[in-house]
Amino acid sequence: MANKSIGSVMIREIIRMKDKGLSHSQISKNLGKSRTTIVKYLTAFELSGLKNKELLELCSEDLYDLFEAQNAILPSDKDVIHRDLYAFFPYVDKELKRVGVTRFILWQEYKQKYPQGIMYSQFCDHYSRWNKKTQGYMPTVYKAGEKLFIDYAGKKLHVIDPQTGEIKAVEVFVGTLGSSQYTYVEASFTQRVPDFLNSIQNCLHFFGGVPGCIVPDNLKSAVTKADKYEPFINEQFAGFASHYDTSILSARPLKPKDKSLVEGAVNISYTRIYAALRNKEFFSPAALNQAIKELLAGYNAAPFQKKAHSRLDLFQEIEKQALKPLPLDKYELKQYKIATVQKNCHVFYAPDKNYYSAPYAFIGKKVKLILSQNTVEIYHNQSRIALHVRSQKPYAYLTVKEHMPVSHTYNTDWSPDYFVSWAARIGSSAKECIETILQRKNYPEQNYKSCMGILNLSGKTGKERLNNACKRALLYEAVGYNQIKNILERGLDKQLEAAVPVETVVILHENIRGPEYFA
Repeated sequence: MANKSIGSVMIREIIRMKDKGLSHSQISKNLGKSRTTIVKYLTAFELSGLKNKELLELCSEDLYDLFEAQNAILPSDKDVIHRDLYAFFPYVDKELKRVGVTRFILWQEYKQKYPQGIMYSQFCDHYSRWNKKTQGYMPTVYKAGEKLFIDYAGKKLHVIDPQTGEIKAVEVFVGTLGSSQYTYVEASFTQRVPDFLNSIQNCLHFFGGVPGCIVPDNLKSAVTKADKYEPFINEQFAGFASHYDTSILSARPLKPKDKSLVEGAVNISYTRIYAALRNKEFFSPAALNQAIKELLAGYNAAPFQKKAHSRLDLFQEIEKQALKPLPLDKYELKQYKIATVQKNCHVFYAPDKNYYSAPYAFIGKKVKLILSQNTVEIYHNQSRIALHVRSQKPYAYLTVKEHMPVSHTYNTDWSPDYFVSWAARIGSSAKECIETILQRKNYPEQNYKSCMGILNLSGKTGKERLNNACKRALLYEAVGYNQIKNILERGLDKQLEAAVPVETVVILHENIRGPEYFA
């Protein structure tokens, strides 16, 4: 019974009766509690130095915390040495968050300050007991700059579409640094990869640095397949982590304690942010995020419960300088595609309808294309084999001459100007014919091959015959390699004059309706 906690109402009754002058035995009899319990609580309150009336003015939570704090020092420890020791522990609690700081180092500092103090093993034992009393449990100590915990709130906020008046739900991203618990909150329309990575990127720039690792929940934008030992990280997220020189350590499935800090931050955001915004209307995520930013500043600057310092204080004092610097450029969202290197030493990217060259040694092999807004990287077995500037113009060939075998390097000189210039040396009809082919909406390679086939026919038939064949093909609007080759094989280029269409004669008759009839 003596070791069992009692409620705050009962504690107030003990203080009130003591203030009226009742003895310990009388209080015990009136409240039905053991005399040992009554003595324990009254002794703890006497050590606080507060009068009974001052104790009764405290709220229930502060009154209970006061008893816990005074009771943390056991009766046998109420001497100068232990008072100094417990007064030193708040400093220990904060300093342990710094990189490289251990209990042994802090014990050495304690011994320098108090040479008559206790030894290391007792120091650790008392600190653990003090921590459990003040925190309610033995918390995990995170080193400064070590981890960023991220998650999405279970409850959503809303914005109003200014055009339709429709109320749209928005997701709320929360990121918390492990050591200082400095927090970032942002609203976005979805949890999909683009919004997810953009929120993390904004979070890192809000902190002004990069932590050693990022601890996400097992949402699909972060983890494609959850696993206790080796989860499969989303490829886009892995690329993001590589760009920012950090690691990804996903929380274990069904283990909420792995990210308890951000879970707590989510719950606090409900009372500090959601509640404050409940009666306000926002017409865009940008306006909502501006309001969140203002409330977030107050949230980070508010002191911790039972502590004199805030998240902002801890961040500026111990964690900001422990973060790695941000890269010069922001991350560009990338696209991934598996392709095969064709016999012409190029890979085809269908969405842009473009070809990018790869070294001829990889012909027929599967490669991975990683495309950002400005670049195209080609990888084989985790090694980059080609890098190109991404073309925004469809049907383009981007070729590096060194990628081509010696026998095919002449192909890199192919261009519309190259073929038009060649055709002009054959004749005006041949030039017009080639220009017509090049204007078609086919792939450039197909057009180039057609042009090459037509112009090479001059070596067998001569320039004059080829030019006449092109003239006939243009006349009948049948321009193509096979059509021109057929004209030459059948000798139709020599019958050019007969091929001139007969002028149409308009027949006039009283039974034929004229255009006036349809007017």
